[in-house]
Amino acid sequence: MTPKTVLVTGGAGYIGSHACVELLNAGYELSILDNFSNSEPEMLTRVKQITNRSFKTFNADLRDEKALDNLFAASRIDAVIHFAALKAVGESVLHPLKYYETNVTGTINLLKAMQKADCCKIVFSSSATVYGLNNPSPYLEDYPLNAVNPYGSTKVMAERILLDLAASDPMWSIVLLRYFNPIGAHPSGLIGEKPSGIPNNIMPYITAVASGRLPELKIFGGDYQTADGTGVRDYIHVVDIAKGHLAALEYAFLHTGAEAFNLGTGKGTSVLELVHAFEQASGCSIPYKITSRRQGDLAAYYADTNKANLHLGWQAQHSLINMCKDAWRFEQLEHGL
Repeated sequence: MTPKTVLVTGGAGYIGSHACVELLNAGYELSILDNFSNSEPEMLTRVKQITNRSFKTFNADLRDEKALDNLFAASRIDAVIHFAALKAVGESVLHPLKYYETNVTGTINLLKAMQKADCCKIVFSSSATVYGLNNPSPYLEDYPLNAVNPYGSTKVMAERILLDLAASDPMWSIVLLRYFNPIGAHPSGLIGEKPSGIPNNIMPYITAVASGRLPELKIFGGDYQTADGTGVRDYIHVVDIAKGHLAALEYAFLHTGAEAFNLGTGKGTSVLELVHAFEQASGCSIPYKITSRRQGDLAAYYADTNKANLHLGWQAQHSLINMCKDAWRFEQLEHGL
Protein backbone atom coordinates (compact mmCIF):
# COMPACT_ATOMS: atom_id res chain seq x y z
CA MET A 1 0.00 0.00 0.00
CA THR A 2 1.30 3.48 -0.92
CA PRO A 3 2.20 5.44 2.24
CA LYS A 4 0.01 8.48 2.93
CA THR A 5 1.51 11.94 2.48
CA VAL A 6 0.97 14.53 5.21
CA LEU A 7 1.60 18.27 4.93
CA VAL A 8 2.95 19.67 8.21
CA THR A 9 2.75 23.46 8.45
CA GLY A 10 5.23 24.93 10.93
CA GLY A 11 7.13 21.65 10.84
CA ALA A 12 10.47 23.23 11.82
CA GLY A 13 9.05 24.63 15.07
CA TYR A 14 9.31 23.18 18.56
CA ILE A 15 6.24 20.93 18.55
CA GLY A 16 6.14 20.58 14.76
CA SER A 17 9.65 19.11 14.53
CA HIS A 18 8.86 16.51 17.20
CA ALA A 19 5.62 15.60 15.40
CA CYS A 20 7.57 15.17 12.15
CA VAL A 21 9.86 12.65 13.87
CA GLU A 22 6.87 10.59 15.06
CA LEU A 23 5.16 10.75 11.64
CA LEU A 24 8.30 9.70 9.76
CA ASN A 25 8.96 6.88 12.22
CA ALA A 26 5.36 5.70 11.67
CA GLY A 27 5.96 5.48 7.90
CA TYR A 28 4.23 8.61 6.60
CA GLU A 29 5.65 10.65 3.72
CA LEU A 30 5.98 14.33 4.64
CA SER A 31 5.85 17.72 2.99
CA ILE A 32 6.90 20.42 5.46
CA LEU A 33 5.93 24.06 5.06
CA ASP A 34 7.62 26.72 7.17
CA ASN A 35 8.59 30.37 6.67
CA PHE A 36 11.33 30.04 9.34
CA SER A 37 10.24 33.29 11.02
CA ASN A 38 10.55 31.67 14.45
CA SER A 39 12.43 28.46 13.65
CA GLU A 40 15.61 27.27 11.96
CA PRO A 41 16.11 25.04 8.89
CA GLU A 42 18.78 23.26 10.97
CA MET A 43 15.99 21.61 13.01
CA LEU A 44 14.77 19.83 9.86
CA THR A 45 18.31 18.60 9.17
CA ARG A 46 18.25 17.12 12.67
CA VAL A 47 14.83 15.51 12.06
CA LYS A 48 16.45 13.72 9.10
CA GLN A 49 19.37 12.72 11.32
CA ILE A 50 17.05 11.23 13.99
CA THR A 51 14.78 9.35 11.56
CA ASN A 52 17.13 8.61 8.66
CA ARG A 53 14.22 9.65 6.41
CA SER A 54 13.93 12.38 3.79
CA PHE A 55 10.99 14.69 3.04
CA LYS A 56 10.03 17.71 0.94
CA THR A 57 10.50 21.19 2.42
CA PHE A 58 8.71 24.34 1.24
CA ASN A 59 9.90 27.76 2.44
CA ALA A 60 6.54 29.52 2.18
CA ASP A 61 4.07 31.63 4.14
CA LEU A 62 0.41 30.82 4.78
CA ARG A 63 -0.47 34.38 3.79
CA ASP A 64 0.73 33.59 0.24
CA GLU A 65 -2.27 31.91 -1.42
CA LYS A 66 -0.44 31.26 -4.70
CA ALA A 67 2.37 29.42 -2.90
CA LEU A 68 -0.20 27.22 -1.14
CA ASP A 69 -1.99 26.42 -4.41
CA ASN A 70 1.35 25.52 -6.02
CA LEU A 71 2.26 23.26 -3.10
CA PHE A 72 -0.99 21.28 -3.34
CA ALA A 73 -0.67 21.12 -7.14
CA ALA A 74 2.89 19.74 -6.88
CA SER A 75 1.96 16.51 -5.08
CA ARG A 76 -0.97 14.66 -3.61
CA ILE A 77 -1.56 15.55 0.05
CA ASP A 78 -3.74 13.12 2.02
CA ALA A 79 -3.97 15.13 5.26
CA VAL A 80 -2.64 18.27 6.95
CA ILE A 81 -1.30 18.89 10.44
CA HIS A 82 -1.46 22.64 11.00
CA PHE A 83 1.03 24.06 13.52
CA ALA A 84 2.12 27.27 11.75
CA ALA A 85 1.15 30.27 13.88
CA LEU A 86 2.48 33.15 15.92
CA LYS A 87 2.25 32.15 19.59
CA ALA A 88 3.55 34.74 22.08
CA VAL A 89 0.69 36.01 24.25
CA GLY A 90 2.43 39.29 25.19
CA GLU A 91 3.34 40.08 21.59
CA SER A 92 -0.24 39.37 20.51
CA VAL A 93 -1.48 42.11 22.86
CA LEU A 94 0.97 44.60 21.28
CA HIS A 95 0.46 43.48 17.65
CA PRO A 96 -3.05 42.00 17.34
CA LEU A 97 -3.43 42.58 13.58
CA LYS A 98 -0.24 40.64 12.87
CA TYR A 99 -1.64 37.73 14.92
CA TYR A 100 -5.07 37.75 13.29
CA GLU A 101 -3.52 37.94 9.82
CA THR A 102 -1.15 35.01 10.36
CA ASN A 103 -3.24 32.76 12.60
CA VAL A 104 -6.73 33.36 11.21
CA THR A 105 -6.28 34.55 7.61
CA GLY A 106 -3.40 32.08 7.21
CA THR A 107 -5.67 29.23 8.35
CA ILE A 108 -8.43 30.33 5.95
CA ASN A 109 -5.91 30.40 3.07
CA LEU A 110 -4.76 26.89 3.97
CA LEU A 111 -8.33 25.55 4.11
CA LYS A 112 -9.18 27.14 0.74
CA ALA A 113 -6.11 25.50 -0.84
CA MET A 114 -7.08 22.16 0.73
CA GLN A 115 -10.63 22.50 -0.59
CA LYS A 116 -9.39 23.13 -4.14
CA ALA A 117 -7.18 20.03 -3.89
CA ASP A 118 -9.95 17.80 -2.42
CA CYS A 119 -7.90 17.34 0.75
CA CYS A 120 -10.33 17.33 3.66
CA LYS A 121 -8.49 15.90 6.68
CA ILE A 122 -6.80 18.27 9.12
CA VAL A 123 -5.40 18.13 12.65
CA PHE A 124 -5.34 21.65 14.11
CA SER A 125 -2.90 22.80 16.76
CA SER A 126 -5.07 24.65 19.27
CA SER A 127 -4.39 25.55 22.89
CA ALA A 128 -5.76 25.50 26.42
CA THR A 129 -5.85 29.32 26.15
CA VAL A 130 -9.23 28.93 24.38
CA TYR A 131 -10.87 28.10 27.74
CA GLY A 132 -10.45 31.58 29.21
CA LEU A 133 -10.60 32.60 32.87
CA ASN A 134 -13.62 31.23 34.67
CA ASN A 135 -13.56 27.46 34.22
CA PRO A 136 -12.75 25.08 37.10
CA SER A 137 -9.98 22.49 36.65
CA PRO A 138 -9.73 19.90 35.27
CA TYR A 139 -10.73 21.48 31.95
CA LEU A 140 -13.28 19.56 29.90
CA GLU A 141 -13.62 19.85 26.11
CA ASP A 142 -17.24 21.02 26.36
CA TYR A 143 -16.40 24.06 28.49
CA PRO A 144 -17.34 27.41 26.89
CA LEU A 145 -14.56 29.06 24.90
CA ASN A 146 -13.59 32.51 26.13
CA ALA A 147 -10.05 33.61 25.31
CA VAL A 148 -8.64 36.61 27.19
CA ASN A 149 -5.89 37.76 24.79
CA PRO A 150 -5.51 38.13 21.00
CA TYR A 151 -3.43 34.94 20.67
CA GLY A 152 -6.14 32.88 22.40
CA SER A 153 -8.80 34.64 20.33
CA THR A 154 -7.07 33.60 17.10
CA LYS A 155 -7.26 29.97 18.25
CA VAL A 156 -10.96 30.31 19.18
CA MET A 157 -11.71 31.88 15.78
CA ALA A 158 -9.78 29.22 13.88
CA GLU A 159 -11.62 26.48 15.81
CA ARG A 160 -15.00 28.08 14.98
CA ILE A 161 -14.08 28.34 11.29
CA LEU A 162 -13.13 24.64 11.30
CA LEU A 163 -16.36 23.65 13.07
CA ASP A 164 -18.41 25.67 10.54
CA LEU A 165 -16.51 24.00 7.70
CA ALA A 166 -17.24 20.52 9.09
CA ALA A 167 -20.93 21.44 9.46
CA SER A 168 -21.09 22.68 5.86
CA ASP A 169 -19.55 19.58 4.24
CA PRO A 170 -19.76 16.02 5.64
CA MET A 171 -16.54 15.01 3.83
CA TRP A 172 -14.33 17.00 6.22
CA SER A 173 -12.49 15.27 9.04
CA ILE A 174 -11.19 17.77 11.59
CA VAL A 175 -9.42 17.16 14.90
CA LEU A 176 -8.79 20.10 17.25
CA LEU A 177 -5.99 19.43 19.74
CA ARG A 178 -5.99 21.74 22.76
CA TYR A 179 -2.70 21.27 24.48
CA PHE A 180 -1.56 22.52 27.78
CA ASN A 181 2.12 23.28 28.59
CA PRO A 182 4.61 21.35 26.42
CA ILE A 183 8.15 21.14 27.82
CA GLY A 184 11.14 18.83 27.37
CA ALA A 185 12.96 17.78 24.22
CA HIS A 186 13.62 14.74 22.07
CA PRO A 187 15.65 12.17 24.07
CA SER A 188 18.41 12.35 21.43
CA GLY A 189 19.04 15.96 22.52
CA LEU A 190 19.05 17.01 18.85
CA ILE A 191 15.75 18.91 18.75
CA GLY A 192 14.05 20.95 21.45
CA GLU A 193 12.70 24.36 22.33
CA LYS A 194 15.02 27.09 21.06
CA PRO A 195 13.43 30.53 21.31
CA SER A 196 15.20 33.67 20.13
CA GLY A 197 15.91 36.28 22.81
CA ILE A 198 14.64 36.00 26.40
CA PRO A 199 12.32 32.97 26.50
CA ASN A 200 8.55 33.42 26.88
CA ASN A 201 8.11 29.85 28.13
CA ILE A 202 9.37 28.61 31.46
CA MET A 203 11.53 25.58 30.58
CA PRO A 204 13.95 27.30 28.17
CA TYR A 205 14.18 30.09 30.78
CA ILE A 206 15.12 27.53 33.46
CA THR A 207 17.69 25.81 31.21
CA ALA A 208 19.24 29.17 30.27
CA VAL A 209 19.69 29.96 33.98
CA ALA A 210 21.12 26.46 34.62
CA SER A 211 23.72 26.93 31.88
CA GLY A 212 24.64 30.43 33.05
CA ARG A 213 23.26 32.24 30.01
CA LEU A 214 20.76 34.11 32.22
CA PRO A 215 21.42 35.15 35.84
CA GLU A 216 18.15 34.10 37.51
CA LEU A 217 14.63 32.87 36.83
CA LYS A 218 11.78 35.33 37.22
CA ILE A 219 8.66 33.69 38.65
CA PHE A 220 5.57 35.76 37.97
CA GLY A 221 3.40 35.70 41.09
CA GLY A 222 4.01 34.06 44.46
CA ASP A 223 0.69 34.93 46.08
CA TYR A 224 -1.78 32.69 44.22
CA GLN A 225 -4.21 30.49 46.16
CA THR A 226 -2.08 27.41 45.48
CA ALA A 227 -0.04 25.12 47.74
CA ASP A 228 3.16 27.20 47.44
CA GLY A 229 1.74 30.45 46.03
CA THR A 230 3.07 29.96 42.49
CA GLY A 231 0.97 29.23 39.40
CA VAL A 232 -0.05 25.64 38.67
CA ARG A 233 0.07 24.27 35.11
CA ASP A 234 -0.25 20.95 33.32
CA TYR A 235 3.28 20.37 31.99
CA ILE A 236 3.50 17.65 29.34
CA HIS A 237 6.46 16.17 27.49
CA VAL A 238 6.68 17.42 23.90
CA VAL A 239 7.16 13.83 22.67
CA ASP A 240 3.82 12.90 24.28
CA ILE A 241 2.23 15.88 22.49
CA ALA A 242 3.82 14.72 19.21
CA LYS A 243 2.46 11.21 19.68
CA GLY A 244 -0.95 12.77 20.36
CA HIS A 245 -0.82 14.28 16.87
CA LEU A 246 -0.03 10.89 15.37
CA ALA A 247 -3.02 9.37 17.22
CA ALA A 248 -5.23 12.30 16.08
CA LEU A 249 -4.16 11.83 12.46
CA GLU A 250 -5.04 8.15 12.58
CA TYR A 251 -8.42 9.11 14.10
CA ALA A 252 -8.99 11.61 11.26
CA PHE A 253 -8.46 8.89 8.64
CA LEU A 254 -11.25 6.83 10.26
CA HIS A 255 -13.84 9.50 11.15
CA THR A 256 -15.56 12.53 9.66
CA GLY A 257 -16.90 15.61 11.42
CA ALA A 258 -15.01 17.71 13.98
CA GLU A 259 -13.86 16.76 17.47
CA ALA A 260 -11.78 18.56 20.11
CA PHE A 261 -9.40 16.76 22.46
CA ASN A 262 -7.27 17.96 25.38
CA LEU A 263 -3.63 16.86 25.44
CA GLY A 264 -2.18 17.07 28.93
CA THR A 265 -1.16 14.83 31.81
CA GLY A 266 -4.24 15.60 33.90
CA LYS A 267 -1.97 16.68 36.75
CA GLY A 268 -1.16 20.18 37.96
CA THR A 269 2.42 21.15 38.87
CA SER A 270 3.42 24.47 40.42
CA VAL A 271 6.27 26.59 39.05
CA LEU A 272 8.33 25.94 42.20
CA GLU A 273 7.68 22.19 41.94
CA LEU A 274 8.95 22.35 38.34
CA VAL A 275 12.07 24.27 39.43
CA HIS A 276 12.82 21.72 42.17
CA ALA A 277 12.25 18.80 39.76
CA PHE A 278 14.71 20.41 37.32
CA GLU A 279 17.28 20.87 40.09
CA GLN A 280 16.90 17.18 40.98
CA ALA A 281 17.15 16.06 37.33
CA SER A 282 20.14 18.24 36.41
CA GLY A 283 22.11 18.63 39.61
CA CYS A 284 22.06 22.40 39.02
CA SER A 285 20.83 25.06 41.43
CA ILE A 286 18.33 27.51 39.91
CA PRO A 287 18.39 30.97 41.51
CA TYR A 288 14.98 32.60 41.20
CA LYS A 289 13.17 35.79 42.12
CA ILE A 290 9.42 36.01 42.63
CA THR A 291 8.00 39.12 40.94
CA SER A 292 4.50 40.48 40.40
CA ARG A 293 1.85 38.51 38.54
CA ARG A 294 1.51 38.86 34.78
CA GLN A 295 -1.79 40.26 33.55
CA GLY A 296 -4.10 37.50 32.33
CA ASP A 297 -2.25 34.64 34.07
CA LEU A 298 -4.42 32.14 35.93
CA ALA A 299 -3.69 30.66 39.36
CA ALA A 300 -4.13 27.05 38.25
CA TYR A 301 -5.36 24.92 35.37
CA TYR A 302 -4.89 21.38 34.12
CA ALA A 303 -6.55 19.03 31.67
CA ASP A 304 -9.16 16.33 31.84
CA THR A 305 -7.72 13.86 29.31
CA ASN A 306 -10.36 11.12 29.46
CA LYS A 307 -11.72 11.91 26.00
CA ALA A 308 -8.29 11.57 24.34
CA ASN A 309 -7.57 8.42 26.36
CA LEU A 310 -10.85 6.85 25.24
CA HIS A 311 -11.18 7.94 21.59
CA LEU A 312 -7.57 8.41 20.49
CA GLY A 313 -6.08 5.60 22.57
CA TRP A 314 -3.51 8.15 23.75
CA GLN A 315 -2.10 8.90 27.17
CA ALA A 316 0.90 10.94 28.34
CA GLN A 317 3.76 8.61 29.34
CA HIS A 318 6.67 10.79 30.49
CA SER A 319 7.31 11.88 34.09
CA LEU A 320 8.18 15.43 35.14
CA ILE A 321 11.75 14.30 35.89
CA ASN A 322 12.06 12.91 32.33
CA MET A 323 10.79 16.20 30.91
CA CYS A 324 13.46 18.07 32.86
CA LYS A 325 16.27 15.61 32.00
CA ASP A 326 15.49 15.81 28.27
CA ALA A 327 15.27 19.63 28.31
CA TRP A 328 18.64 19.82 30.09
CA ARG A 329 20.25 17.37 27.64
CA PHE A 330 19.12 19.56 24.72
CA GLU A 331 20.51 22.69 26.41
CA GLN A 332 23.85 20.99 27.09
CA LEU A 333 24.29 19.70 23.52
CA GLU A 334 23.04 22.95 21.98
CA HIS A 335 25.52 25.08 23.93
CA GLY A 336 28.43 22.66 24.16
CA LEU A 337 28.28 22.21 27.93
